[in-house]
Amino acid sequence: MIHIGPRSSIARGREAAPPDDRSQLVIDTALGVVVLIVVGTAVTANVGGDGTVSPAAYAFGALFGALMLVRRRLPVTVLIVTAVALLGYYMLSYPPIGLAVPVAAALYSAAECGRLYWACGTALALLGVSTAVRIGQGDDLSYVLGLETPTSATLMLAVIALGDSVRSRRGWRAELDRQTAAAALEQETEATRRVEEERVRIARDLHDLLAHTVSVISLHTDVARETLHDEPATAERSLVAARTACRDAGRELRATVDALRAPDAENSEPGSAGARPGLNRLEELVDTATVGGLHVDVHTAGTPRTLPVVSDVTAYRVVQEALSNVLRHADATTATVAVDYGEDVVTVRVSDDGRGAAAADPAGGWGITGMRERLTLLGGTLRIRTRPGEGFNVTARIPAREDS
Repeated sequence: MIHIGPRSSIARGREAAPPDDRSQLVIDTALGVVVLIVVGTAVTANVGGDGTVSPAAYAFGALFGALMLVRRRLPVTVLIVTAVALLGYYMLSYPPIGLAVPVAAALYSAAECGRLYWACGTALALLGVSTAVRIGQGDDLSYVLGLETPTSATLMLAVIALGDSVRSRRGWRAELDRQTAAAALEQETEATRRVEEERVRIARDLHDLLAHTVSVISLHTDVARETLHDEPATAERSLVAARTACRDAGRELRATVDALRAPDAENSEPGSAGARPGLNRLEELVDTATVGGLHVDVHTAGTPRTLPVVSDVTAYRVVQEALSNVLRHADATTATVAVDYGEDVVTVRVSDDGRGAAAADPAGGWGITGMRERLTLLGGTLRIRTRPGEGFNVTARIPAREDS
């Protein structure tokens, strides 16, 4: 039993939290300070210089650090400005600060934002220009090609790889979040669909129950009215049968309401299965139809066994609806109920000797529609044959596998 309640909030509970702009600003500011300290330290060290340092050299360090504040919004611009500023720094003959260190943060930022081609292209351009200038100035070729250029290239490659891996991991996590949200939405949709199916099932059950009960009560009250004075015993039996039908209907209605209030009640109460409609209650169903004068023969073929719940309830409802139609429309004196237990299918046949097609349209009415819907959902079939004066013949094939 499915509990009919408000829509699930699974998807809402798993929505990703919006990014924290304040924490990003703190990170970018800290990165800018680190860049400023590293470049400033290199400027102050002035390796290979004469000890004099122009204050403008520190301004380049401040520029490299300040660019980190906009690296997320303008990653390519920050990278290009940093590279151009680095080339300008060396053109002004300021103290050496290395090639990779000042531009490392900008390369990382570009790769992290998915601008991998820009990061690799800029790194190759800087390495090419720097190597060409150093060789042109007559620097030791073995030092430039054997140590400085490979070292700078390795550092640049490392920061680019780090930035790209961070981007990939972030994308992977975002994809996982999307898949989780999609799964939650699918689960919620499936739950909604099952709730709708349960509502339709309950509507069918109530229709079958009330239609059968009203038919029985109407039949027996007519019998009681006609025999009240001449055959009091028969009238009394009819009134008792009508009272029994009312009591059974009230019991099933209470069971339905209890199931809606507590969806696990049927599974948690050992005695609840006995109140569930099924072929084990076929005798009770036949008794309500026979008290008023209708003769019902019951035939069983095969080996009776416990059926899956949904198959058992469906078989009961088919017999109930068919007998209700006999009582209401057929003007019959005899009906036959045959249950054939096959290996994977239970076949239920209900026939009568009434007026046949003259009594009612076999394709119309909610009862027959409800039977067809029940059997279609289970993968079963319903066949109705009738001719004027030959009665109705209702045959239902109901899958009886455990997975039906």
